[in-house]
Amino acid sequence: MSVPVFSNHGCRLNAYETEAMKELAASAGLEGAVVINTCAVTAEAVRKARQDIRRLRRENPDAKLIVTGCAAQTEPQTFAAMPEVDAVIGNTEKMQASTWAGLAGDFGTEPIQVDDIMSVTETAGHLIDGFGTRSRAYVQVQNGCDHRCTFCIIPYGRGNSRSVPAGVVVDQIRRLVDAGYNEVVLTGVDLTSWGADLPAAPRLGDLVMRILRLVPDLPRLRISSIDSIEVDENLMCAIATESRLMPHLHLSLQHGDDLILKRMKRRHLREDAIRFAQEARRLRPDMTFGADIIAGFPTETEAHFENALRLVEECDLTWLHVFPYSPRPGTPAARMPQVDGRQIKARAARLRAAGAAQVTRHLAAQVGRDHSVLMESPHMGRTEQFTEVHFEAAQPEGSIVPAHITGVSATGLNAA
Repeated sequence: MSVPVFSNHGCRLNAYETEAMKELAASAGLEGAVVINTCAVTAEAVRKARQDIRRLRRENPDAKLIVTGCAAQTEPQTFAAMPEVDAVIGNTEKMQASTWAGLAGDFGTEPIQVDDIMSVTETAGHLIDGFGTRSRAYVQVQNGCDHRCTFCIIPYGRGNSRSVPAGVVVDQIRRLVDAGYNEVVLTGVDLTSWGADLPAAPRLGDLVMRILRLVPDLPRLRISSIDSIEVDENLMCAIATESRLMPHLHLSLQHGDDLILKRMKRRHLREDAIRFAQEARRLRPDMTFGADIIAGFPTETEAHFENALRLVEECDLTWLHVFPYSPRPGTPAARMPQVDGRQIKARAARLRAAGAAQVTRHLAAQVGRDHSVLMESPHMGRTEQFTEVHFEAAQPEGSIVPAHITGVSATGLNAA
């Protein structure tokens, strides 16, 4: 029999958990199966998951086809009704060894195994060492979300916020450094809520400072997407004083108009976002920002959209993730007056064009500068700001090499 085939959709956390599932499935002896780890962030993500299920069934007609992930958690009956699907398992169940033992054994007993995600209180049971490239490892420190943004279905797929204790995180990062990793990325669903459920309610900045203090041999630490309004004093201190914390932050902004932000039930206003970006860059002049921005949220007028568009320059955002709004059943925003689909598409294109212009400016500004580049492959690595750098001569994969930027390529920078 063949080893299971895994197909991952969605965020970096999903990719992390897919690697954990591979280990669980192998330990259980599961064979001849196809596992699809779905995403529920947009209606388009669910559509793509269904499309992938049909494709994988055609390519693997005799396999056991298992669907899991956020879309399976929020819409188990939808996937169970698909004739291609043999089993649906929830986000909690997919991380339990007993689930995979059952799937490897009497497969047909429970076609739907999806319990109440809101009852889950821990997230440290499936830590894995070494997920990522040979140069960069990802460490899940948090899962779930306590906020209820009106457009977002993810809390119903991930449950409430749960944090991995700092000691567990530090121990794992030590193992990763001992294994030769030069960069670690902290990941989570709502990363800046880390610690709220732990004794004494530490903050993300406390975790970052503790990692850097207790793992002195870690060359580079990154943090993934953050909610800027929740950034604590210690994290700002780390930005200002810790050179091993990389100067690249991805901000969960979502929009740049105050009324739309309120209708989204976000916790910040546009001036909060601008103030944070300015302060972070004052503390760390080489800081670059990515950001999530939604185009065409319900009730968005042209004036509202212009405020979002201007935010790209006002916060000096470099790496944009633009999401054309699509309604998710079960969310408050799906019941609001919708924007015409053609306008949504056009506004998303304008945001992407603004983002492309920002990237062009960023790349041009790097020519003539020196960077430390973490090599992801023999000829490509990334700067401290996560910019791609291409080398003609092969470099040791996984190493950090000095680079003098000589020009701009179609996808990034060129270096000597």
